[in-house]
Amino acid sequence: MDDNASPIRSVDPIDAAVKSAHWGKGRSVYMLVLEDGSSVFIDDDRPRLIGSHVGIERVTRDNGFVFYRFPN
Repeated sequence: MDDNASPIRSVDPIDAAVKSAHWGKGRSVYMLVLEDGSSVFIDDDRPRLIGSHVGIERVTRDNGFVFYRFPN
């Protein structure tokens, strides 16, 4: 089963800090440091200020796949 076909089990809010941005093909990919010190990459077409603190979401699907996103 494709990861996108699995239903979402939970969405948890998380605090993060924007550490860097990488641009290409019309989108930006941001490196964020989470409250526990780990890093994640999230693509987004909205501008984000490097060094700012943002709220993101940790999404867990029924199949156990986890990804991170900016809330809409």
